[in-house]
Amino acid sequence: MDQLTLGTRNVSIEFPGVKALTNCNFEVKTGEIRAVVGANGAGKSTLMKILSGANPTYTGEVYLNDQPLELRSTMVAKKHGIQIVFQEVDTALVPTLSVAENVMLNHMVMDYPSPLINWNRIRREAKEILSRLRIDVNVRKLVQNLTLAQKQMVLIAKAIAAQCNFLILDEPTAPLSDTETAELFRVVKHLRETQNIAIIFISHRINEVLQICDSYTVMRNGEIVDTTPVTPGTTTKEIVEKMLGRSFEEIFAKEKVAIGEKIFEVNHLSGADGKVNDVSFYVRRGEIVGIAGLVGAGKSELCKTIFGAYPKTGGSVRYNGTELKISNPSHAVKNRIALVPEERRKEGVLVNENVSFNLSAACLGKFTALSFINKRKVDANARKYVKDLGIVTPSIRQYVRNLSGGNQQKVAVGKWLAADCDVYIFDEPTKGVDVGAKHDIFRLISDITKQGSSAIYASCENSELLSIADRIYVLFDGKVMAELVTSQTNEDEIMHYAVGSTVPYA
Repeated sequence: MDQLTLGTRNVSIEFPGVKALTNCNFEVKTGEIRAVVGANGAGKSTLMKILSGANPTYTGEVYLNDQPLELRSTMVAKKHGIQIVFQEVDTALVPTLSVAENVMLNHMVMDYPSPLINWNRIRREAKEILSRLRIDVNVRKLVQNLTLAQKQMVLIAKAIAAQCNFLILDEPTAPLSDTETAELFRVVKHLRETQNIAIIFISHRINEVLQICDSYTVMRNGEIVDTTPVTPGTTTKEIVEKMLGRSFEEIFAKEKVAIGEKIFEVNHLSGADGKVNDVSFYVRRGEIVGIAGLVGAGKSELCKTIFGAYPKTGGSVRYNGTELKISNPSHAVKNRIALVPEERRKEGVLVNENVSFNLSAACLGKFTALSFINKRKVDANARKYVKDLGIVTPSIRQYVRNLSGGNQQKVAVGKWLAADCDVYIFDEPTKGVDVGAKHDIFRLISDITKQGSSAIYASCENSELLSIADRIYVLFDGKVMAELVTSQTNEDEIMHYAVGSTVPYA
C-alpha cells in the first residue's frame, strides 16, 4: 500500500487572550499509531482540530504528501481522508437521530449516490461497522437513549464508516471499560494493519500509550518538544516528566486524616430506572469512600440518585441520623451535598460564562450582601482556585468554552470546592485530566477531608481509588458486591467483584 504523510510546518494559532500553538512541526505516516501527549492546555486538541479542519484561522502550512493543503473546513479534511473522534461525544452526535443515521451521517450527506435513501441499506451497513467493533446495540435506537460508553463507540464507528486515511482519537477510552478499551485497541490495530490507516491517539492514560503506540509526540505550552519511538524501555515516568518539564513522583502520597463518626448513610437505595438496586453504604467524617465498577455498573446513576437528579424508588439517605428529603439537586445543595458530574460540558460547567462566575456559581450566597454580589470577593475566590488547581487560563474573565477539556474539568471541581459542603460526590473527577493535575485534584480532595468534610469518589480507575480512598464499595449491575478496606486490597480483588463474582476473593 502507498504510504501517505500528513504534517504541519510552523503552524501557530491564537485565541482571545492566549497563544494556543507556536510554530508546531508535526508529521505522521499511514501505518503508524502515534500518541500525542501533554498536560492540560498544552495544545493537543487544538493541533488536532487544525488537522481536522475545525480550527481554520491557523497560520503556517499543513501538507499531505509534501503538497500544501488548505484545511479551512472539516469538509475538506474529510474529503482528504482525515477523520476525528472528539473527546466530548455529545457535541459530535445528533441525539434525536438513530444509531444507524449517526454512524452513516457523513456518507449520507457527502456522497450518497441517490436523493432517495435506502434505509434498509443504511441500517445494514451501520450494523456491519458496529459488528466489527463488537458493539451490540440496536441501530434503530436513538442516540439520546445510549449510555456514554455506547455514544463513544458510535462516534468511533461513524469515523471508520467514512473513507479514512488518518484517524484522530481524542481521549477515546475515557468513558470505556477495560473490556471495551481492549476491543477498541483490537480494532485500531486491525485498521492500521489491514487498511494502512494512521491513528493519532491523544490520551492522558500513559499506560495505554505504552501498550498500543509506535511513537509519541510531547507537547508543552503550545509547542512540540519531542517525538520519540515507544520502546520496551520507555517508562510512564519518562513521558510524564517530558510533559510537565520537571521531575514527577508517580504515587500520590495521601496524608493520614483522623476519621470520625459515621455521618452519611445510604440505606437500600433504588432508582434511576432500575440501574441502582438496593444499594447501602456509609461514610464517616473525614473519610474518602470509593465507588468502583466497570462502565455501566451504575456508578454515575448512584451518584445522581443520591443528589436528586434521578428519582429514587426506594431506600433513604441520612445525614447525622436524620433522613434527608432530596427530590431534586437544589434539595441536595441545601443539605450541603455537592456533585461533580462526569459529563462536564453538559452538566458540570456553564460554558458560556467566564471562569470567575463558574467558580462561584455554587456558592454565590457567600459573596452576597443585601442582595448585591461582591465582585471583588468573587474574583478573589476565582484567583485562589485557578492557582490551587493549576487552571490554565489567560484571565479569570475567559469564557469556559475556550478552555481545554481538562481545564474545564478543573473548573467543575473548583466550583464545588469553593462551596464548603459537608459531603462531596465526585463522579470520574479526573476524566480527561493530565497526571500532574490529578495530583492537584487528589490533594484538594484530601484537604477538604482534613477540614472535616467527607467525600464519595466514583471511578473506573482502580489505581486512583487505591491511591485516595479509605474504603471501596464495588458495584456490578447497580448492586454492591463487596466492601473493601483500601489498605487490605488490590486491583485484582476489585476487578474480581467488578465483573460480578459472588464468591469470596481468594
